[in-house]
Amino acid sequence: MKGTALSALFAAATLLASPVFAADLCSTNLAKIDNDMATAGATAEGLDNALTEQIDKAKAAQASGDTKECIAITSKVLLRLEKTEKGSGSAGGGGA
Repeated sequence: MKGTALSALFAAATLLASPVFAADLCSTNLAKIDNDMATAGATAEGLDNALTEQIDKAKAAQASGDTKECIAITSKVLLRLEKTEKGSGSAGGGGA
């Protein structure tokens, strides 16, 4: 729940933020994803490939200057990583 609230805070911040902050958020999200994937250990190969594909799209959006798209993609990837971590750490795994 804490992570979901944090994600919502990031989303709200991006709506109110200047373009410079948005670019920083894009970079921050990409760095967090890299860190999370490096420390997450073994994940399902299909999930890893799907995330890598999304990360490549986010990096391409960042390179083209489309920070909104980069943030949208990276936010979804972070949520998916969070759900994966919670799913592997608990048997119940609820959502909302």
